Amino acid sequence: MDTASLKTSVNSRLALRIAVAAFFFMAGLSFASWASRIPAIQQKLHLSEAALGGVLLAIPTGLMCSLPFTGWIITKIGSRKLLIIAITLYAFFLVGLGAAQNIVELIACLWCYGFVGNAANIAVNTQAVAAEKMYEKPIMASFHGIWSMAGFTGAGIGIFMIGKQIPPFYHFIVIMVMIFAGIIISSNKLVHDSGKAAAHEGEAIPTIRERLRTMSPLLKLGIIAFCSMICEGTMFDWSGVYFKKVVLAEGGWIGAGYFAFMCTMALGRFTADWFAGKYGLKRTLQISGTLTAAGLLVAVLFPYLWPSIAGFMLVGVGVCSVVPMIYSSAGRTEGIAPGVALTAVSTIGFSGFMIGPPLIGFIAGIATLRASFLLIACMGLSVAVISSKTKLR
Repeated sequence: MDTASLKTSVNSRLALRIAVAAFFFMAGLSFASWASRIPAIQQKLHLSEAALGGVLLAIPTGLMCSLPFTGWIITKIGSRKLLIIAITLYAFFLVGLGAAQNIVELIACLWCYGFVGNAANIAVNTQAVAAEKMYEKPIMASFHGIWSMAGFTGAGIGIFMIGKQIPPFYHFIVIMVMIFAGIIISSNKLVHDSGKAAAHEGEAIPTIRERLRTMSPLLKLGIIAFCSMICEGTMFDWSGVYFKKVVLAEGGWIGAGYFAFMCTMALGRFTADWFAGKYGLKRTLQISGTLTAAGLLVAVLFPYLWPSIAGFMLVGVGVCSVVPMIYSSAGRTEGIAPGVALTAVSTIGFSGFMIGPPLIGFIAGIATLRASFLLIACMGLSVAVISSKTKLR
């Protein structure tokens, strides 16, 4: 390859990486913007805590409903077209959440928001797999790190909007305009994959036996993601409760565990690619599962402020790389289109994200919250054990 061709190739893959990162950022910004204004929307519609909890189930319900549709549509139109459409609708329904005037409208918008949000998730990760193949080294975790950083950015913008007493509707319009601008700037740099080519790749396995043999690694990858996302879901929904009721933290310290977890998870994703490239995917997942289990055990065995903060920091480091690495490996499964493989793994993984928080509440009801966190530590250990017995690409 001559110097000019090499330079063009380097510029092309860099442009793709920046574009994919931009779409990860837009997705994270949209979700964080919604999360930052939940209290304001709750107050606007006069929802009790119980009513709000029921309403919020619309997002995971829409997410799960979208999984079979996304697996089908991505083979028809390709990940690029799906990503552009899904992110556009993601921003549109975000504004709908701010415009909702009653609980029915809010539930409908939340369901649609979850539906298109998952479609965007599958499509953008499919594009990330394509970028990673061009680089021929792990870069998936850094994309997920961009999503996490977008979460901090969205939260910061939300704090500003709340301080200026700007209603969620106008706040979300600003975010929508930012996202639309990002789509216009970045969409041409995405991989122009073909839906027909993806479908053909997915149909390359002629016999049922060979199909089952190919799907077996995806099942194991899905189980690893399931165990890790149970841990993630627990941290998102129960960290504050744990610090309040078990650690007995007061005031602003109630959120210290969640903040510590989010910081180490976000920062860890920017170093996970380097670690995986140097030590291998299997070793990375083994260490990740061990750190997750160790962090939860520290918080359970030493339920005091600083040990628990340290434990939650370990959990953040532990879970930060699992889902990105699993997506990377799934996208490289031979004989199955990346979008289809990612949909299969996401179906199993996100069920863990949904099951985890209710499971914690059930176990805490019949035993204690500390006992429920001990079970989640076992899920972290399972990541390490199953990874040791799984063929990873």
